[in-house]
Amino acid sequence: MKWTEHPTRGPLGVPETTRARLGIGAGKKLDFKALSPEQKAAVAQGMKDGEAKVEQYLASGQKNINGWGVGSLFGDRAFYKGDWLKRAAAAKGGIYGNDAAEAMYPMTKTLAAGEVLDGSKHNYTITFPAGQLPPVNSFWSVTMYDGKSQLLIKNPINRYLLNSPMLTQMKKNPDGSLTLYIQKDSPGKAKEANWLPAPNDTIYLVMRLYWPKETPPSILPPGEGTWQPPAIVVAS
Repeated sequence: MKWTEHPTRGPLGVPETTRARLGIGAGKKLDFKALSPEQKAAVAQGMKDGEAKVEQYLASGQKNINGWGVGSLFGDRAFYKGDWLKRAAAAKGGIYGNDAAEAMYPMTKTLAAGEVLDGSKHNYTITFPAGQLPPVNSFWSVTMYDGKSQLLIKNPINRYLLNSPMLTQMKKNPDGSLTLYIQKDSPGKAKEANWLPAPNDTIYLVMRLYWPKETPPSILPPGEGTWQPPAIVVAS
């Protein structure tokens, strides 16, 4: 394990006295095996506490819009202004993200009311009303991940996302709206073009809006825009 030195706070913000006791610093390696049982327990607890803080930030550090976390998590050092918890949350939510002007990333693991998305319990839908697809200059997508590992899900049709380039193959509703089917089993051949296969377990969905439009309707400014991602609902 190698530590990265912050110019004022030390490695990962660890206080100088703690670093001295653990023998860590810029360019050094932590010999975890050499630590006392008490020190090992303290490090393990610190990692657990840190992970909980990151998860809490992802759950509440962005604006909740219809169950989606909408905000601006990504940028350069000047953007973070020393907020390393936000930076860690950005890496946890989806590392290597772009800044808001280049892409927005609404993300969710729950329904609007807070119930955890679970493909083993329910089928879900996302419906974009007529004329209210994500407003972008480039393209948009909705990607499915496992809710625990946050990895892509193996599925029988090798489909991991639905996106705007696929619109020509999708079927719209009679009123012009577009419904995406979020479930582990096929919704049937007639609806399969709109099917995003889900795991037989918890779900993590990320919407990507590349080069979001700045004029209304727009998701910008982050969390305050005139366009909002539609709520995920349990299929009837």
